[in-house]
Amino acid sequence: AKPSTWSFRLDNIIFDRGRIAIDDAVSKANLEIFVDPLGKALPFSEVTGAKGKDEKGKVGDYVFGLKAEGRYNEQPLKGSGKIGGMLALRGEGTPFPVQADFRSGNTRVAFVGTVSDPMKMGGVDLRLKFSGDSLGELYDLTGVLLPDTPPFETDGHLVAKIDPEKSSVYDYRDFNGRIGDSDIHGSLTYSTGKPRPKLEGDMESKQLRLADLGPLIGVDSGKGTKAQKVRKEAPPSGKVLPNDRFETDKWDVMDADVRFKGRRIEHGSSLPLSDLSTHIILKNADLQLKPLKFGMAGGTISANIKLEGDKKPMRGEADIQARRLKLKQLMPDVELMQKTLGEMSGDATIRGTGNSVAALLGNGNGNLKLLMNDGLVSRNLMEILGLNVGNFLVGQIFGDDEVRVNCAAANIDLVNGVARPQIFAFDTENAVINITGTASMASEQLDLTINPESKGIRIVTLRSPLYVRGSFKDPDAGVKAGPLIARGAVAAALATLVTPAAALLALISPSEGQANQCQVILSQMKK
Repeated sequence: AKPSTWSFRLDNIIFDRGRIAIDDAVSKANLEIFVDPLGKALPFSEVTGAKGKDEKGKVGDYVFGLKAEGRYNEQPLKGSGKIGGMLALRGEGTPFPVQADFRSGNTRVAFVGTVSDPMKMGGVDLRLKFSGDSLGELYDLTGVLLPDTPPFETDGHLVAKIDPEKSSVYDYRDFNGRIGDSDIHGSLTYSTGKPRPKLEGDMESKQLRLADLGPLIGVDSGKGTKAQKVRKEAPPSGKVLPNDRFETDKWDVMDADVRFKGRRIEHGSSLPLSDLSTHIILKNADLQLKPLKFGMAGGTISANIKLEGDKKPMRGEADIQARRLKLKQLMPDVELMQKTLGEMSGDATIRGTGNSVAALLGNGNGNLKLLMNDGLVSRNLMEILGLNVGNFLVGQIFGDDEVRVNCAAANIDLVNGVARPQIFAFDTENAVINITGTASMASEQLDLTINPESKGIRIVTLRSPLYVRGSFKDPDAGVKAGPLIARGAVAAALATLVTPAAALLALISPSEGQANQCQVILSQMKK
């Protein structure tokens, strides 16, 4: 229809009290706002503690009190506040004072400040605080897509330029707060527009509690939080790979470009992380962590991760590099490992489809390279790690003594969800061990053969191959029946694996040089 020829202009209004009813299907708002004069005008500075001045002149006084109750975007909402006088609505040079404190469930939003040119909502300058059970719950109230978190609170400065016809920009500057037991600081900008709104900015945590990251991947932080929006699904009977679903349905409502740093990580001794940084990019429902970096066990882990949420099922890619992780820091509670100066390094690539880690691995393709030098192994260590099969294998090959591992080397291909080692070998002071076979990520079944070969006479008496079969959750190990392993057969088999062995040399940094036992052993194989 053509625009109406009628117009309405509000210049001056006086009343004792009023009731405003809002019923808007677009914003799903059904609210009642009760307006009462304050009786005595309150200067802006008395409410805010500010001087009451800005670049455009004196801020108006608070004249009316408000109480609101109802529903907004299908969420219950109630609150109270104060606003300036009606005459100030048309005073473009006089900032209009506002103050409010709203609650929706356990989510609270409180602000105090000014609106410039309120009839057009031209600009907003507020001190803004908000808190709640989870940042994810703000989506229903604000339309801003944020991850599920433990309980949060934050306080910052919101400056907004509002243009409903083109694009509005909201700057939440220099905010400070907490998520769970972790502090959070930074500045974020939310811009409306086409094809979708965008969130940009930088955030930092000076002391990050690792458990507070748990709800991001569907793990309870232990703070009584609700990771409700992550669909928790128990693995099928007998399975162990994570089956929690990535919920990608809302990834297309917003784009994001946010950098995050965790300066110091508070954690249990089981996962020795020191710091964290990542660059989160969400565009057209594709999520990237590029890169995701950890300081871990005196070394580093760096990964580039991409999850294509616009694909059904989701398509995932990960490239991971781990360098010089100290064995004694990886297992700080294991007394045995405090005797070694050994390190671990590795590379991994994986490509797959599916909306869970189990699904991605179940049809994935990629490669894993892993090196460990100067380690120790014993039956006692296997018991501490809860590896009953490892306990059996160590006992069969080495007996009960501690055994020094000069080098453990693995170069494993993953093809259509089936892992098959090109090389998977251990060089110890007493024996050389070669492992062959397959591990299916889809069915979670193992079929491995372990061939040990003694380096000396009667040091290792077992010359029969061993097997590991069955499920990841409940594997079975034993001695294979049949002919004994011929002397020199294991070494001869490893000597043929020149290419996969040479590829592992790239995991050794030049600074380590000949001090790394793996450098010596792999170079000999290469020759």
